[in-house]
Amino acid sequence: MQFKDVLVSESVKEQLLNQVREHRISHAQFFLAQPGSQAFAAAIAMGQYLCCEHPTETDSCGECPSCKQFTKLSHPDLHLYFPNCTTKEVAKDPDSIKLAQQFKDFVILHRYHISIEDWLNELGGENKQASINIRDCSHIVNQNSMRSYQGGYKIYVLWCVDRLYHAAAPKLLKTLEEPENQSLFILISEKPEQILSTILSRTQLVKFPRLSDDEVAVALQKDFPDMAGADARNIAILCEGDYTKALKIHQDDADQHEMLTQFDQLMHSAVALSRQNMSDCRYDEAQEVIEQIVKQGREYQKQFITLTIRMLRNILMTNTRHPEMVKATAYETEILSEYTGIIQLKQASLMTEECNKALYHISRNGNTAIILTDLIFKLAACLK
Repeated sequence: MQFKDVLVSESVKEQLLNQVREHRISHAQFFLAQPGSQAFAAAIAMGQYLCCEHPTETDSCGECPSCKQFTKLSHPDLHLYFPNCTTKEVAKDPDSIKLAQQFKDFVILHRYHISIEDWLNELGGENKQASINIRDCSHIVNQNSMRSYQGGYKIYVLWCVDRLYHAAAPKLLKTLEEPENQSLFILISEKPEQILSTILSRTQLVKFPRLSDDEVAVALQKDFPDMAGADARNIAILCEGDYTKALKIHQDDADQHEMLTQFDQLMHSAVALSRQNMSDCRYDEAQEVIEQIVKQGREYQKQFITLTIRMLRNILMTNTRHPEMVKATAYETEILSEYTGIIQLKQASLMTEECNKALYHISRNGNTAIILTDLIFKLAACLK
């Protein structure tokens, strides 16, 4: 992976390159990622640049044996650690080494546009508590005590470090603080609040800004030359800077349309309930929609709640004097118009809070049917 192929802001690339040019590479760095920002790809590009035999001022050569090994994620001095759990193939004592090839194949197949949700689906561990565990931490400590295979840098990439098992984390503290010479630890996460402060305090922060709508639209038209500019712009609005999500929307636009229809149906139910005129038929329809959402799986359920929160924000923005702040497609705008004037500032704030609670409980493996049914009644209560 070369820097020129990484979908992140140019300022981040320049920041990483300047570390090498000025010979001030921090041995432990924390990449604070945004969803879909390709922070993992940037970490690999950084490692490839450091190990390249013929680097230029702005990138690795991409042709030397070291670069070719990085392209396959097979360089002997590149060590990848990621959340893992038991699978059909690894029924006991899972760790990143046992699942390394599966993870590398997953990354390459998805062209580095990866998310924890997709990785858990790949493992079949959607409802399991995948983590970077104590066995992984022991491997890191032991590996760092050895010399590098090719005499250069040893690169350690810990993806989704927020899932570092807290009981195992202390094993890494001394290694992060005083690693062997020419060791680079890159910790990646979108959730810094879930990482131990003792880990973060030993790293240098590198922030990855969210991609703009224009950056997403340009990238989409580069990847899909036949895509119309208007379509690329619509997808960019929907994905909110998450290019991984943009690819999913492009691949299955029908799912997004269905999710919006489900939002509209459930919101109609909440409005009817708030006015105490909800018929049994309407309630039955709401339960049918909830059953459809439940059947789609936990990640779809979380995406539905996230969409609901975004739609509530857009409903609120529609009622303000700044309609330019509304980011919505034509179909979304049609749905939003139904609720203009119905949902006001205080109601929208309370409803968003209830949706965030529902999202938390779904993430904690709660019963989605009960959570969504309860959510409808709570949204109705907010509207009264």
